[in-house]
Amino acid sequence: MTKPRYDVIAIGNAIVDVMSPCEEELIEELGLARGGMTLIDTDRAKELYAAMGPAREISGGSAANTLAGISALGLQCSFIGQVADDQLGEVFAHDIRAAGIDFDVAPRAGDPPTGRCLIFVTPDGQRTMNTFLGASHYLPRESLNVEAVADAAVLYLEGYMWDPQEPRAVMRQAIEAAKAAGRKVAFTLSEVFVIDMHGGDFRAMIDDGLIDILFANHHELAALTGEDDLEAGIAALAPKVPVLVVTRSADGAVAVADGERAEVPAEPIDEVVDTTGAGDLFAAGFLTGHVRGESLTRCLEMGAVAASEIISHFGARPEADLAELMKKRFG
Repeated sequence: MTKPRYDVIAIGNAIVDVMSPCEEELIEELGLARGGMTLIDTDRAKELYAAMGPAREISGGSAANTLAGISALGLQCSFIGQVADDQLGEVFAHDIRAAGIDFDVAPRAGDPPTGRCLIFVTPDGQRTMNTFLGASHYLPRESLNVEAVADAAVLYLEGYMWDPQEPRAVMRQAIEAAKAAGRKVAFTLSEVFVIDMHGGDFRAMIDDGLIDILFANHHELAALTGEDDLEAGIAALAPKVPVLVVTRSADGAVAVADGERAEVPAEPIDEVVDTTGAGDLFAAGFLTGHVRGESLTRCLEMGAVAASEIISHFGARPEADLAELMKKRFG
């Protein structure tokens, strides 16, 4: 098989994060689900935006964040997602291209506007996300470049995109194209509520052998398997997935691949500023190691290093030189 044009191609929500620090009391006053991600409509988005203090606009979206990390580590990436023809759409397109990632989907005219995630960050660094998906919901089939998917070593998909019908159809078609070309499919479960809605689809894809690399945190693993115990959840899922990666926040991460098991602690960090994007950047480090043929332990370690960088500052895109951090850590 010839060397693929892309190391990783991803399909995900094209979203701009609007981030604001806040006190715990505001979370309660607004009735927010602390530490979680809630989908909101236009009216709720306006209400929450009005309640925010000074905010920063930073391009986000789970899979796009992951690609930003992978690209920063020197791999070739492409992103498929939908923005509107508006100011935030321009921000997103500029930022992802500036990160060295190919992005060719045309902006969508008219309403709804580009998606945005209103993120309230409490003093402990915990983020409470409220997402208006906007134009991301309307990713059309014609946005999918099947040839590009077939020419990528890994297709990376985010569970968040499974809810709207059009993007789900695009992702199913992309999986078919990747599998037909002998490529790998990586999938992140994204959030417990996503599994509550679509766990049946996810379990079916796993049972059908369509997922080669699965990312989950402990809570998502429990929701998917019905096993609250971490080890029981891993035992239930590992035989069905070639590579299973489970993150455990401050407790590090564990991965099982072809019967081999590896565990690493979280990287030490002076202060957790903002946990937005920690899982996204963990996936970036892990996938970079995987594409480069690193050991399972090293892949986990690379994920931990990338995650530690992202939680040291506001925003879900790297600010430090990730490649330099990896060089310092591993030589």
